[in-house]
Amino acid sequence: MLNKFLSYFIPINIYKKKSEISQNLEVTWNNGQLVLDSKNTNYSYGSLQRILRKGLLYIGFERIRGFDNILVLGVAAGSVIKTIAEEIKFKGQITGVEIDHAAIEIANTYFDLNKIDNCKIVIDDAFEFVLKTKEKYDLIIIDIFQDTVMPNFLFEDFFINRVNLLLNINGFILFNTMTLTKKDFDRNIHYRSRFNEEYSVRMYPKVEDHNELYTIKKLR
Repeated sequence: MLNKFLSYFIPINIYKKKSEISQNLEVTWNNGQLVLDSKNTNYSYGSLQRILRKGLLYIGFERIRGFDNILVLGVAAGSVIKTIAEEIKFKGQITGVEIDHAAIEIANTYFDLNKIDNCKIVIDDAFEFVLKTKEKYDLIIIDIFQDTVMPNFLFEDFFINRVNLLLNINGFILFNTMTLTKKDFDRNIHYRSRFNEEYSVRMYPKVEDHNELYTIKKLR
């Protein structure tokens, strides 16, 4: 494909869509790979896929294959779901929650997200979903951004406690954060302090320059 070849020299945009949630979404060939970007950051595939793949490696692919139920809060075009289903070969249930219908349309059209048989996509606000769901999960991935901004509710006690309640014992939270300012670093320090001795928390700084990853294991 010509666009794929040319993208090794210069990014080739093939689709743009306005979104009420993310403002501008763009599908682009970049270095031979199709990616989804917002105005200022990568939303799926590209660097974001590398970031979350590292987090999954920290947890362990073999361990993840033994899980039954995975929740992804913030799907975009579904790159982390593709990693879980196709590279890790996870056979359990994947539930993806995404508030932006436009992103899911792109995910299905350009990235074949709807062809992953063990994945169910729910169009909903992540905060509302965790209030309503009765399911328990072995892995909860939190990857929620509006361009480069992370919603405040992600760091509030009520949301943290609710997510913790949904996590099975010996299950993991994988939380991707962006740290661009001192305020962001301080926010993350406070977030880490919200977990007591019932959890094992590890932080991985400077993943792809501006991201901090957290893996949080529920011990009891």
